[in-house]
Amino acid sequence: MQLSLLNNMFLYIYWNPDPEIFNIGGISIRWYGLLFALSFLLGYFIMQKIFKLENVDQKVLDRLSLYMLIGTVVGARLGHCLFYEPDYYLSNPIEILNIRQGGLASHGAAIGILIALWLFSRREKRPFSWILDRIVIVVALAGSLIRIGNLINSEIYGAPTNVSWAFVFEQVDAIPRHPSQIYESIGYLFLFVLLWWLYFKTKAAQKSYYLFGIFLLVCFEYRFLIEFIKDVQVPFEQQMILNMGQWLSIPFILLGFYLVLRTFLKTK
Repeated sequence: MQLSLLNNMFLYIYWNPDPEIFNIGGISIRWYGLLFALSFLLGYFIMQKIFKLENVDQKVLDRLSLYMLIGTVVGARLGHCLFYEPDYYLSNPIEILNIRQGGLASHGAAIGILIALWLFSRREKRPFSWILDRIVIVVALAGSLIRIGNLINSEIYGAPTNVSWAFVFEQVDAIPRHPSQIYESIGYLFLFVLLWWLYFKTKAAQKSYYLFGIFLLVCFEYRFLIEFIKDVQVPFEQQMILNMGQWLSIPFILLGFYLVLRTFLKTK
């Protein structure tokens, strides 16, 4: 066993990148922020292609982008504060605004986006299903890019392992760990390709909530499984049978299963 570990040590990736691209006058530009912005930019161009195909006014897309930005940031921040560290942030509510210190939760972002899109659909007088079945395409791509940002920040890392491709996150400790950020990023990228193909090459988008259901089922089921090889994010998770990320994923998985099954039964 010791010999095997020694052999693997030569293959570990020692990871210690600088999260900042540059810093001018105390104002820093970070890789995470750049990838976050890139996800919105690429998402805008993809939705622009979809809207043009369906003859939807460009101004609708501009309003949608604003709703998405607010829903994502507010939801992700509140999700982290209330799901993972409620005692601290409820005692220090002003710290909720301190996003620069980090702390964004994807499950919170999902809830924030759903609320924002529901408000958007009411304002624009469009079916809720119409916008959901299209926006999930770009959300999957955004998830892939943001997980790369987490990798550069050396955060949301995996559990200790001795696999040859393990990462040693030097900013954390000297223990080889699963690069779970890469696992998630690849999974979300495949989901993006699947949804793209279903929308542009099939008639899936004509079935209300079908693409949305596939996104929920695949994304959060994959997230649920990945959590088994991720390290706990907060101490109280060590006492849980399933961690917080898994518990939060279950409702989305069930909803996705219901929507896909509902579409299948209607089609049949």
